Formats: sequence, structure tokens, C-alpha cells
Amino acid sequence: MRWLRRNIVVIAGVLTLGYLIVPNLVVMVFSFNKPNGRFNYSWQRFSLDAWKDPCGVADLCGSLTLSFQIAAWATLGATVLGTMIAFALVRYRFRARGSINSLIFLPMAMPEVVMAASLLTLFLNLGARLGFWTVLIAHIMFCLSFVVTAVKARVMSMDPRLEEAARDLYAGPVQTFVRVTLPIAAPGIAAGALLAFALSFDDFIITNFNAGSTVTFPMFVWGSAQRGTPVQINVIGTAMFIVAVLLVVGGQLVSNRRKKTAATT
Repeated sequence: MRWLRRNIVVIAGVLTLGYLIVPNLVVMVFSFNKPNGRFNYSWQRFSLDAWKDPCGVADLCGSLTLSFQIAAWATLGATVLGTMIAFALVRYRFRARGSINSLIFLPMAMPEVVMAASLLTLFLNLGARLGFWTVLIAHIMFCLSFVVTAVKARVMSMDPRLEEAARDLYAGPVQTFVRVTLPIAAPGIAAGALLAFALSFDDFIITNFNAGSTVTFPMFVWGSAQRGTPVQINVIGTAMFIVAVLLVVGGQLVSNRRKKTAATT
């Protein structure tokens, strides 16, 4: 019992991590399953057939490319707008600032199905044709709140004396922003951008309401599940999981190296 009390936090962390990773491991294992008709929910035998031809299913890679395009543009739009909004809310005092601060969290708290139906109503009343652009506008809208929250937290923790020191050394407003403010805020901006990309690429509910005939990768997976799940979906999921893990590990290694360099200097 004494050992258990000392290690309860570690045990809970390991169990939670396992709970999160097990579904990804199942997808990874079944990406090497031998394709067997429409449904591939039972293990047949080890095979690399799906890895050799990940685009062997019609429209799979097309929907994947479309999801990447929407996620990239939504990330760019949400990051630029969200960064400007975050700086405005932190650095300036203006009328209705408190109300805007509260409204920023509304898309995060609102159920997605409600937001999806509201956006669909808006687009239909405006006579907009559902498709790529309506999905992009919707994604920018719901990603914006997450970017603002991430950047705002970073900007609030910034030391204003660093910018004052730059101005004392005759740096202009633009030079101060580019060389001092932006590098300090960069981790928050990067975190908001990564979060926006993940949310946009993964979204199904809002996309399904506002896509019209456009089919993104999550919609393709949902549609395939009604007829049978091809092994190639597991291949794409495994590849994305591996890339995400490598990015996280690489970022951590770079961060640790910078800390060691700073400590030695």
C-alpha cells in the first residue's frame, strides 16, 4: 500500500496514456491486415498490400487532399485573424471589450450540431452555394476561438519591459514587433495554428452540414463505414499518427537542445 500511494500518480498517468493510445495501435495493426472484401473488421493475415497502394480505393486520396487544403487555408485565416484579435484584446482598451472577450468563447462552448445548423441557415439565407468555400468559412469561424485563446494566453504572459527596452534602443514600432514581440509570441501562435489545423482536418459535423456535394476525408470515412471499411483508411490513419508523433518528439528534442544550450551559455 505504501508503494501504491507513492506511485499512484504515475500509474494513473500510464493507464490514461494506454487508454488514449490503444485505439491508435489497433488501427496500426489492422493497416497490415489482408484486405478481405468490403468489411475488414476481423484479422486475416499479415499483408503489405494496402501500404503498397494507399490510394487504391476510389476518391480516398482526393478527399484526403481536399481535407488538407481546407485545413491549411482555415489554419492560415484563423491564425492571422486570431492573432490580431488576441493582441487587440490584451493590448488595447475599447468599448465592448469585455463582451467580445466573452463572445470569443461561445463557439468553444456551443455544441457543434447547433453551430453547424446555424451556419447552414445563414448560408442558405444568403443564397450561397454549399461547397468548398462554405466549409472553409465555417472552419475559420470555429477555429478562430481556439487560436485567440492560445495566443492571448501567450501575449498576457509577455514582459512589456522587453519591448520598452527595444524602443529605448531606437527601434521603430515595426522593428520592435518583428524582432521582439513576434518571436516571443511565436510559441502561442504556433500552438494555436496546430490546434486549428487538427480541428479543421478532423471536423465532421460542421462539414457535413455545410459541404453540399464536397467530400472531405472524415466524410469519406463515415460514408465508407456504411458500405464497408477498406484497409487503406487504416493505412492513412497510421501514417498520420506516425507523422504527428514524430513532430511532437522532434519539437521536444529541439526544445531540450535549446534549453541545454541556454544553460551552458
